[in-house]
Amino acid sequence: MRFDFVLAALLALLPFHAIAEEIRKPVTILVSIDGFRADYLERGVTPTLSRLAQGGISAAMRPSFPSKTFPNHWAIVTGKVPDRNGIVANRFEDPHRPGETFTMASDDPFWWNEAEPIWVAAEKAGIRTAAMFWPGSNIAWGGVQAPKPAHGQIGGTRPQDWQHFDGSITPLQRVETVLDWMRRPAGIRPRFITLYFDEVDTAGHTYGPDDAHTMQALADVDGDVGRLVEGLRALRQPVNLVIVADHGMAAISSERVIALDTVANPKWYRLIESGPFAGLAPTPGNEKKLAKALAKPNAHMECWPREAIPARFHYGSNPRVFPYFCLAQTGWQILATKPGKASTGGAHGYDNTAPEMAALFVANGPSIAVAGRLPGFANVDVTALLRDLIGLPADPHADGSGAPFRGVLRR
Repeated sequence: MRFDFVLAALLALLPFHAIAEEIRKPVTILVSIDGFRADYLERGVTPTLSRLAQGGISAAMRPSFPSKTFPNHWAIVTGKVPDRNGIVANRFEDPHRPGETFTMASDDPFWWNEAEPIWVAAEKAGIRTAAMFWPGSNIAWGGVQAPKPAHGQIGGTRPQDWQHFDGSITPLQRVETVLDWMRRPAGIRPRFITLYFDEVDTAGHTYGPDDAHTMQALADVDGDVGRLVEGLRALRQPVNLVIVADHGMAAISSERVIALDTVANPKWYRLIESGPFAGLAPTPGNEKKLAKALAKPNAHMECWPREAIPARFHYGSNPRVFPYFCLAQTGWQILATKPGKASTGGAHGYDNTAPEMAALFVANGPSIAVAGRLPGFANVDVTALLRDLIGLPADPHADGSGAPFRGVLRR
């Protein structure tokens, strides 16, 4: 028997991928660089991100109000502003759960179930997803918390692969986890992935937005993104990268503080959250006293009852919003009392139209045209882009739309 006939017969028995390189379909990876202010891209320390922006699209993206981490990460993946997605702050209460407080460690689906994230919509449509960190990605969305003394969640939907946030997991480990997912066989390889980096936000808070430490954090995260890009290239994995931030960062100082105990008697209220804004609830019998005290003009702060928060913020109809909301002038802080020692640093949570709060947006990949700088848009529009990239229909109930990206997507 001729050898070439035997070889041909053996090759015919092998799967195609064993005799030819797999033709991979593009995946979509949503990357969050927490606290990456839009103009950080112009500091000259992020060559990888700059190349991606030049080879795709970029914009100064407007965060949702309030410009805090959890409300905005949830807005980006649900397409709904915090007033409608239910995560109205990093710390808040719900009248249906008196005595309980949401914090950034809360994993009871009760707090998260008001708006469906894109990975749940994708999983329902048969699109495999994975999350290398993202606020809310560890939640069994649509489920319920198991009754005590049991632990965990009952029912609901998560990404097929997910990691509970642990700050000790290094950026390199996070990138390598994503690359390991990409090394899987096609049948169990995610088509939509989230990836989260927090070092820029940490540096910005600690040192301020213009400090050398923050510039080093920018350079470091640029290297992290570079490792991801190179790793995907080595795997010959085409990818649509959508790189965002949740908010920007403003410089703060202990010399720019409004002490609430000089504005109203602390016995008249409970302070739920403080900083660039303050969320307060009146104590029983002190509603009128608190309202009168907060109504007095302040050069660096405005206060409103929930129902009178200006309409432009799209904030105040959700009962989880604080009964009284005070917003500081950008760069100022609202604290319980005057600080005991001098300090500087950075903060966010201010008016979402302030230039200092503008957030990074860069997108690059085979489905994205080289269109350069786009006009600014709201971060709830990103969900529409993501749905388009992974093949989900538009969400008719979303606050955002795909309008900013018309003409820049390749079909």
